[in-house]
Amino acid sequence: MDPLRRSLSPCSSRPTSCEMLGYVGIEAVLDQLKIKAMKMGFEFNIMVVGQSGLGKSTMVNTLFKSKIWKSTPSGLVLGPTPQTLQLHSMTHVIEEKGVRLKLTVTDTPGFGDQINNDKCWDPILGYINGQYEQYLQEEILITRQRHIPDTRVHCCVYFVPPTGHCLRPLDIEFLRRLCRTVNVVPVIARADSLTIEERENFRRTIQHNLRTHSIDVYPQQCFDEDVNDKILNCKIRDRIPFAVVGADREHMVNGRCVLGRKTKWGIIEVENMEHCEFPLLRDLLIRSHLQDLKDITHNVYYENYRVCRLNESHMLPQGPGWVNLDPTPASPSAIPGPSKMCRWAQDNPSEEY
Repeated sequence: MDPLRRSLSPCSSRPTSCEMLGYVGIEAVLDQLKIKAMKMGFEFNIMVVGQSGLGKSTMVNTLFKSKIWKSTPSGLVLGPTPQTLQLHSMTHVIEEKGVRLKLTVTDTPGFGDQINNDKCWDPILGYINGQYEQYLQEEILITRQRHIPDTRVHCCVYFVPPTGHCLRPLDIEFLRRLCRTVNVVPVIARADSLTIEERENFRRTIQHNLRTHSIDVYPQQCFDEDVNDKILNCKIRDRIPFAVVGADREHMVNGRCVLGRKTKWGIIEVENMEHCEFPLLRDLLIRSHLQDLKDITHNVYYENYRVCRLNESHMLPQGPGWVNLDPTPASPSAIPGPSKMCRWAQDNPSEEY
């Protein structure tokens, strides 16, 4: 082919920057996106998993400074707080400075509380995949909603009991399956029961367990998009699992009102980094990585599920935008393998990680 013709081919053309002669107003696109986002609001779905008594519900109340789960009036309490016996979701709309957040929190059965814990993770994995299936069924309709309700779990906070030793075999088996399906953020629950030295040793042991068993928790290294993300996420990965303490009651400390737990030897302030790492967890889930959690859920985990389900279909598309799917399998077998987890990174080999 003639070099001149090859250079003029539209397939080989590349966008080039040009000098602007005056103000155009392209920056107003950001204001348009902000106005539209403020009108629509935001959605965030979080799941908490762990044994009963580790403070899952209290931690959620602490994260959002709201009574997501309201406690039973003291006059009606006849015994210990009842344990959660089945998956239970609650949705609240939280508004702060004009920004509305539709928050859905899913509480889970006391994981590992039973004598026989064989396949006790099936209800949890089945629920997560069920939300993917529900979104997929809405997405493949010929006439679909302008805004598909998003009930997919964007993040799962896994509560590790503060044993001070290592992850239990049950934790490892469950986390290996869970990290293939959803973003997982492990935390050391009730960290005030450990000394600072015990807490650090426990953290390093858990990090070693995760590396040994190829458990890739959030933020995943293969999804770092640029140098700044890599630097920030490396600091986060070095501190995971966060040692946290939950509390939804306020106390007066040196003339100021703080969230904390009152004990015989003092008050544990949940927002004080010298007492626990709750601020790190809050910043990760809300202030710095909330949108990234949603993006990875949609572009990686849901996309993997969608590909598996479409591959399971025995019928070809009957027309533009039409797909016939087989019924959903009874067991959560449509979980993508670990090899598909970093497909995004494989499709972008030019990126440096």
